[in-house]
Amino acid sequence: MPDSLYVSGTQRKAAIAGAGGAAPGGASSGRASRRRRLLLAAVLAALALAPVGWTVTERLEQQNDFCTSCHLEPGLPLHRDLRRDFDAAPPASLAGVHGGASVEGRGDPGFRCFDCHGGHSLVGRVRVKALAGLDAFWYVIGHFEEPDGMAWPLWDEDCSKCHDAFDESEVEPWASPRFHQLPVHNEELGVGCVECHLTHDPGGNRGAYFLHADWVRSQCARCHSEFEEVNR
Repeated sequence: MPDSLYVSGTQRKAAIAGAGGAAPGGASSGRASRRRRLLLAAVLAALALAPVGWTVTERLEQQNDFCTSCHLEPGLPLHRDLRRDFDAAPPASLAGVHGGASVEGRGDPGFRCFDCHGGHSLVGRVRVKALAGLDAFWYVIGHFEEPDGMAWPLWDEDCSKCHDAFDESEVEPWASPRFHQLPVHNEELGVGCVECHLTHDPGGNRGAYFLHADWVRSQCARCHSEFEEVNR
């Protein structure tokens, strides 16, 4: 049998290429290579534009109107009810109390959505940016639904940046100590600030920082079984 029949696969591919043909699988390999190049270009573009996007959104997020400017339906602003309660006078919720407060050391002292929802540490800021970017993506493609609660609640650091100390005034000898005066309620409590202090929910006790008694008892019941009976 002629030696020419014993041609290696490499030699055969080289011969085909030299004759102007394409080796089997060459087209699909080329498409895969182009996809990789496009993906790399997209990643590099995103990295290059990230500082610009960060800077632009930093400015826009300073405005409450920007936070509620999207529309799910014609004429229906995002978070309409929350914004209404935030601006209500007298305050209708704990958020309303913040809305009527001011921030020290700022030329425009009015409280903004960004002051609570902007994230405090670098990790918190990145978290907010990532979640906002994801929401924007779903909004643009038409699959965003306005939430009725926060799937990713505020961290304690978002509250403690302003509320760095609790009320430590002395109580009367016959009175029970205040909640946060007990060390166990300040260290490793296992309950976040916003798990008791419902911020945007109207109807809380105005004389107790707009706390909702039934809801707070349900949180107490996580450690104190006697509160389970009260809530039944």
